[in-house]
Amino acid sequence: MLRRRPLLLALPWLALPARADDALPERRLTFPRDHGAHPELRTEWWYITGQLASAGRSFGFQVTFFRSRVDATQQMQSRFAAKQLLFAHAAVTDVQGKKLWHDQRIARAGFGIAEAATADADLALRDWSLRREGEAWVARVAAGDFTLDLRCTPTQPVLLQGRQGLSRKGPQASQSSYYYSLPQLAVAGRLALQGRGFEVSGKAWLDHEWSEASMHEEAVGWDWVGMNLDDGSALTAFRLRRKDGSTLWDGGSFRSARGDLYVASVGETQFSPQRKWTSPSSNASYPVEWILRTPADFYRVRALVDNQELDSRASTGAIYWEGLAELIDSNGRTVGRGYLEMTGYASPLRL
Repeated sequence: MLRRRPLLLALPWLALPARADDALPERRLTFPRDHGAHPELRTEWWYITGQLASAGRSFGFQVTFFRSRVDATQQMQSRFAAKQLLFAHAAVTDVQGKKLWHDQRIARAGFGIAEAATADADLALRDWSLRREGEAWVARVAAGDFTLDLRCTPTQPVLLQGRQGLSRKGPQASQSSYYYSLPQLAVAGRLALQGRGFEVSGKAWLDHEWSEASMHEEAVGWDWVGMNLDDGSALTAFRLRRKDGSTLWDGGSFRSARGDLYVASVGETQFSPQRKWTSPSSNASYPVEWILRTPADFYRVRALVDNQELDSRASTGAIYWEGLAELIDSNGRTVGRGYLEMTGYASPLRL
């Protein structure tokens, strides 16, 4: 379920060391303003993932934009000062071909090269973009081996994570972020993979998170799940992980198809690793199958392709696993699909 400057990770849970008085205040999120960027805070990300189908083929996709405020340049008057950096990652998983393609971008904000608007979601990094057009979120990516042109339309209201959008990410109050999700997005558009085009449709999940916070000093990474259930429900689960694999902090939510929302308290979400896969590139060992205990049910989370590891050292500096997975309930029924993210396995996330 997160990048300061080139070759450093700048996800919302990572920044400069936090102080007790750095805790974010509770506030009411308002839209469309809060779909846009929040440059006054250090880190921010817009993350959209989903499953696609076309004529018997199945795909997963990820499009993520990151914004990072560069503290050292904020008082500079030059228009060339790099006050904000933008990063973007994109990936496509071919389920039948059992292969992942991915690409990345990085640039300083401004000069028509990279922009993150504040009034509404409108992100661009060279020829990649993620913006709202009407109520839909439209992702357009032209990568080396693939292109995406996807329209993701909300079918449900915004899901405010944590306490009305203020999500705790550690034992200290300062380790928090503003965080909302849009699950059960209806997707339609076009995917091209190595020159072959597909008209696709499916479901997607959007997360938007922004923060001033740091990751706790004992945490080396995290495990995160966002699942669209077939009945219209939505499951979020995450944990921050210590070096020995134990859980430092956990959380999540479950919203039923009727709209009833349950936000998990600390200790109610448990990740138990099962089958592991070792990357031939990084030698990192990732649990690609989990038993996940939540207040909603006991689930099995299983990757649909083992090798969904992304090497982003050319932009954000991390190697992490991010991929399409299926959700199996306690009765052994496949009840949904979504994305599993695992960080800090190749090396601890440190500034």
